[in-house]
Amino acid sequence: MLLRLAPAATLAVLAGPVVLGLAFTLLPAFGFLPALGGATFSLDGWRMLFAAPGFASALALTFGTGLATTLLALILAAGLCAAAAHRPGMARLRRLIMPLLASPPSGVALGFAFLAMPSGWLVRLLSPWATGWQVPPAEPVTVGDPLGASLVAALLLKEVPYLALMLFAASATVPVERLIVAARALGRGQATAWATVVFPQLYRQVRLPVFAVLAFSMSVVDVAIIVGPGNPPPLAVLATRWFKGYDLALYYPAAAAATLQFLLVVLAILLWLACERPIAALHRRWLARGSRSRAPGAAAEVAGALAGLLIVLGLLSLLAMLVWSFAGSWRFPAALPDHWQLALWRDEAGGAAALAGTSAGIGLAAVAIALVLTLACLENEQRQGLHPGAAVLWLIYLPLIVPQIAFLFGVQVLLIHAGLDGTPAAVVWAHLVFVLPFVFLSLADAYRALDPRYAMTAAAMGAGRWRVFLVVKLPLLARPILVAAAVGFAVSIAQYLPTLFAGAGRVATLTTEAVTLSSGGDRRILGLVAVLQTALPLAAYGLALAVPFLVFRRFRGMA
Repeated sequence: MLLRLAPAATLAVLAGPVVLGLAFTLLPAFGFLPALGGATFSLDGWRMLFAAPGFASALALTFGTGLATTLLALILAAGLCAAAAHRPGMARLRRLIMPLLASPPSGVALGFAFLAMPSGWLVRLLSPWATGWQVPPAEPVTVGDPLGASLVAALLLKEVPYLALMLFAASATVPVERLIVAARALGRGQATAWATVVFPQLYRQVRLPVFAVLAFSMSVVDVAIIVGPGNPPPLAVLATRWFKGYDLALYYPAAAAATLQFLLVVLAILLWLACERPIAALHRRWLARGSRSRAPGAAAEVAGALAGLLIVLGLLSLLAMLVWSFAGSWRFPAALPDHWQLALWRDEAGGAAALAGTSAGIGLAAVAIALVLTLACLENEQRQGLHPGAAVLWLIYLPLIVPQIAFLFGVQVLLIHAGLDGTPAAVVWAHLVFVLPFVFLSLADAYRALDPRYAMTAAAMGAGRWRVFLVVKLPLLARPILVAAAVGFAVSIAQYLPTLFAGAGRVATLTTEAVTLSSGGDRRILGLVAVLQTALPLAAYGLALAVPFLVFRRFRGMA
């Protein structure tokens, strides 16, 4: 009986906070917030929002950076897959991007800022022998530029590996080799064949991840605070500042900005869908003409090379954080610190350990709940013979597609009414909303693909359903379960806005501390926090790969 309640409980965790949060954000946007005296509906919040200095620029920045990031990420990820499809070493490529996938977006953004700022590592490596600079240049502005180019670049460091991984995973469901062989028989090159024949079929399967990237890129706050323009900032940052400010009257324009952020994401998704049909028609016409142009293949090769460069920059960004955390004095334009030291790690060990412990505890709790719900749903699905459709997939992606800022304020209002605001339990619950979709999506395919003959054999030997589940299925799925747990743990470590709103500033994690320090803290302390922020997810992935190997080392098929 309890097993049958698992799908309803899971959907309540996923959709409940989003729907209720949106409602409790929408009401203050139109003036209704009795706790602050807003007992009637009005448009004053919207008037204040539209009259805010730099509002039009914030709007254009939000829309432009979100669409640019998504389009470039998809093109570069497709180019990377096209370039790698006919070369050996795919497994090595996946291992190479794993640190970037595991690292929180704010951690990667901090490393990128260390790398790209006028006094950053790239300029130091070129100075003074190539640039002639003895002091950091005032121009050009490479981090926090008004057009948001640095924000797009920092987001691409995360989104290109993510979409590449999604494309790699989708490739397992498409006869890639046969399609490429058929296309090559018609006179098309390898990369051209992949870009024009394979990619259109894979795109249908990665459309929802693309929408998740679009929503995230348009509404991200922590990365925008670190490397985005500050005056005016993107709309989500503006709303967050108002929500967390001391002037309670700003709650109304903040709620209006959050509502507008949601509408912008919906508009962007609709615009993206509207562009798909004419592009698909042009592509079919191009194929029907039998064109043997090598331009798509050449473009794919260029995109693949740029994606490879981005991966190198991303790994250098992670390395830059590590170097700064051990740096003593490091004067410009020296390429490396004048001397190295461990004193910072010793002096900050207590505070850093407390932050890491809080972050890990919240992540482990959220992952444990997510695993229980996911396994219960998948087991119930098999026992009942259910076949979830596209609607269920959309519900799973709902917290990833709806902008966080659009519903987290409403969630905070609910937590205040429940007396849970600012508690670790509230933060775990807020993290669970985003951890659960990733855990479910990571584990579902492996669970559904498990050969049913194992369970049938155990049942024929007299084992009950629960014994089959605990003794047969869970050990066989140990590796996918641990990998899904590691993915969920990395997602939890990365959460900034959920911690900020649900924790009410009283629950500090590595991510919230890193974003706070980014506004003007010691680079060495910032590097230390960012290193720990990346080390925790990497350790989780390492354990996920090592534990099955150690436990099942005598059984090759399970290790």
